[in-house]
Amino acid sequence: MDDPRALFDLTGRVACITGASSGLGRRAAVALAAAGAQVVGVARRMDALEELRAEIGDRCAVMVADVADREGIKALQLGVSAPFGAPDIVVHAAGVNTRQAADDVTPDGWDATLALNLSAPFFLSQALVPAMKAKGWGRIVNFASLQSTRAFPASIAYGASKGGVAQLTRAMAEAWSRDGITANAIGPGFFPTELTQVVFSDTERAARNAAQTCAGRNGTLQDMDGPLLFLCSDASAYVTGQVIMVDGGFTAK
Repeated sequence: MDDPRALFDLTGRVACITGASSGLGRRAAVALAAAGAQVVGVARRMDALEELRAEIGDRCAVMVADVADREGIKALQLGVSAPFGAPDIVVHAAGVNTRQAADDVTPDGWDATLALNLSAPFFLSQALVPAMKAKGWGRIVNFASLQSTRAFPASIAYGASKGGVAQLTRAMAEAWSRDGITANAIGPGFFPTELTQVVFSDTERAARNAAQTCAGRNGTLQDMDGPLLFLCSDASAYVTGQVIMVDGGFTAK
């Protein structure tokens, strides 16, 4: 048989990663570039994006944008397509958790959470899909969560958005997979990022979370590389509409 490692080679592919300034989004940009892709990182902080571009080099371009701004989707689509051509891969890593208890949720907090976590992945994907259809190849990777299936305290808006991401992923697969575009989601467990800083700053809480996994530890950024590369490459050509939990077995217990 042909070398199976070629299934994971992203040479010639263009990947757009939102939330690329930090955390899992930044790690996604680095990992996909290392696999051969040209990457376009999107976030709101130019200083952090410039650091990303400096680390990756010529295969990286960056764009400052608020992906939750629905009026800016067309400009975003044109902007991420300008450096290397229309993206073949889009990774939706941008996200927010207002951490408001149910009794304290504000309309603005609710709307901001769903706009970034749920609406933005759909509308940006919708804008990028026509070019993927024209090539007969595309990869959409959403970010689900432990809270796609579990209820956590002070996270009702976030949980609602991430439950929606799981269903959005299945609906995207139904809509677009016949055109060669797969849509899947990664459900991270506890990883040290800006979004989870409040969790990891409490060492006892972090230890309790680790103890609830089958693996007995929390995640590291490197743990995300393999699943992400799988879902962004030819290796996952017959995998679509799935939420793959990368959580050390947290949801298995």
